[in-house]
Amino acid sequence: MSSSRKIMLLTGASRGIGHATVKRFQAEGWRILTVSRQPFSEECRWPEARESHIQADLSDPAQVAALVEEVRARLPQGELHALVNNAGISPKGPGGSRLGALDTDYATWMTVFNVNLISTALLARGLFNELSAARGSVVNVTSIVGSRVHPFAGAAYACSKAALAALTRELAFEFGAHGVRVNAIAPGEIDTAILSPGTEEIVQRQIPMRRLGSAEEVANTILFLCSPASSYVNGAEIHINGGQHV
Repeated sequence: MSSSRKIMLLTGASRGIGHATVKRFQAEGWRILTVSRQPFSEECRWPEARESHIQADLSDPAQVAALVEEVRARLPQGELHALVNNAGISPKGPGGSRLGALDTDYATWMTVFNVNLISTALLARGLFNELSAARGSVVNVTSIVGSRVHPFAGAAYACSKAALAALTRELAFEFGAHGVRVNAIAPGEIDTAILSPGTEEIVQRQIPMRRLGSAEEVANTILFLCSPASSYVNGAEIHINGGQHV
């Protein structure tokens, strides 16, 4: 691994926004370490994909701790230029139905919060020295559902994303003095494989731009937040939803 290349750790890299982010950063010459709970997939056919993949279940704090040590071992200069926390789970009920608070048991709450929130805090804490050494950036992927009730996203998922927005502010406050910027992006309806039936109605009734967003548009915003172009942006949450939040 060339010591002159910027390095990013990306969780939730196996599809959609994760795939697009890998490709966008690679086009800029970055080296990307990818994390997912699945083994390496042959669908990830970008250069260096196999040797850059790390399998870890972010719902297990012990695996998160092991992941931190593995990442440290792969950083030739002890510098991590970007940490992008894209992993997230949104469990569904029978037939893909929305899980409200009445339908969500304790184990589901804990699994969702471990993946969507607590692993983010543990990765940022565990890799703080490496991020500080690089004067790097952290980007957390929240969601429009963190600020409004959504017909598809369940209660645990929505609450975890609202908490992730708060964590972004806390980390921005704490890490900023060390040269590490922490921001969030809040996607709305993005054209990926996980869209729920009925999304088209949301597009027509709630989105002023009358279209879905693309994973590439999200990746472009992540790149902006990890680049010198956003050098004075810290603690922000950028809405990527075509105006759905207004």
